[in-house]
Amino acid sequence: MILHPHLDVNRAGHLTIGGMDTVALAREFGTPAYVMDEDVIRAQCRTYLAACRTHFGADALPAFASKSLSFTEIYRIMAEEGMGIDCVSGGELYTARNAGFPAARIYFHGNNKTERDLADALDMGVGTIVVDNAEELATLGALAAARGVTQSILLRITPGIDPHTHRAIQTGNVDSKFGNAIQTGQALAITRAALATEGVSLLGFHCHIGSQIFEIDPFLEAADGMLRFIAEVKRETGFLATTLNLGGGLGVRYTENDPVIDYAEAIAGIAAAARAAAEKAGVPLPRIILEPGRSIVAAAGITLYTVGGVKEIPGFKNYISVDGGMPDNPRYALYQSVYTALIADRAGEPATYRATLAGRCCESGDLIGEDMAIQPAKRGDVLAVLSTGAYNYAMASNYNRLPRPPVIFVKDGKARVVVRRESYADLVRNDL
Repeated sequence: MILHPHLDVNRAGHLTIGGMDTVALAREFGTPAYVMDEDVIRAQCRTYLAACRTHFGADALPAFASKSLSFTEIYRIMAEEGMGIDCVSGGELYTARNAGFPAARIYFHGNNKTERDLADALDMGVGTIVVDNAEELATLGALAAARGVTQSILLRITPGIDPHTHRAIQTGNVDSKFGNAIQTGQALAITRAALATEGVSLLGFHCHIGSQIFEIDPFLEAADGMLRFIAEVKRETGFLATTLNLGGGLGVRYTENDPVIDYAEAIAGIAAAARAAAEKAGVPLPRIILEPGRSIVAAAGITLYTVGGVKEIPGFKNYISVDGGMPDNPRYALYQSVYTALIADRAGEPATYRATLAGRCCESGDLIGEDMAIQPAKRGDVLAVLSTGAYNYAMASNYNRLPRPPVIFVKDGKARVVVRRESYADLVRNDL
């Protein structure tokens, strides 16, 4: 096992994913390429579903946060596994609809939904819209009333929790761009407004505190704060929330230094705290929705590259250059995210070399990692970066006019393309 149980080394010394030789996959499909183990994705879905229903109740639902990975096949898998989904744009809604995902199990998010976004969501029958602000509430109410429909909504609430993760992925602080803060009184004010708005039916509330969180204490604080808020709303308005969406954010292993999370155990702990908080607040525990994204797909994926060259600068640093970089993985440039990388051709050998992994773009910041331990490399080697299933393909760009890589699923000893590699013709398709 290398970092995750589905990654290993075969007799040839090559890295395998789901039992398949990654060097052979690189030869067959070319590089860069995203490769994902479908069984891992499905197993994570089943873990969340079973844990949610066991600990929160039969009506609890995990909704996959598809901003972490969005293409047609992933929505088909989520539908087959009985998951809900969380969409944050018109494009994600369109892709979900293209996959035939049941609209009733869609939760539509976003802090700046356009009128077209809201109209599209209404017209496709999206089950629940998570309203972020007062202007959106008024717009949605008017659009729904004009159609003669009543749209189920949750209100996004900011509980004021610091999850001690990277600031760029914190979303529950009082000064967040998302939602309505309890502390400032805005959460109660928008609740009153929602109860008075024609065209919408308020089911309850949503919060999300951030992502890549390894301790459950911030989730326990969020559950406690939200249930106290539900009790306050009941006292002040008479409205009792029947749904509470606690968001997502449980972390994943990018390196051996990251802890292993037992997701079922974490859900059990959050459920116990939520039940205790509800009892203390004097309200029944609402239906609980969770929104895992990264923890469903990150570990399932790796990215394969071909080494172009090795540059050694004596007394300074070594570079290994690859045929991809920040266009297919911008997370190091954005957050200095740490990854594990290895030479797939010699995955069983010791990582005795230290190098900065450089992408091919004309940008000094085009790096995948710095001072990384890795096997010695040479031109033509296959280099694998692990745990790239989340926020890699989803955030990919065409910077430097580079085509985006394909997505390859492996399962039962077979590989299939679920997203084709972009061509140069694709790059100019919309040019006039």
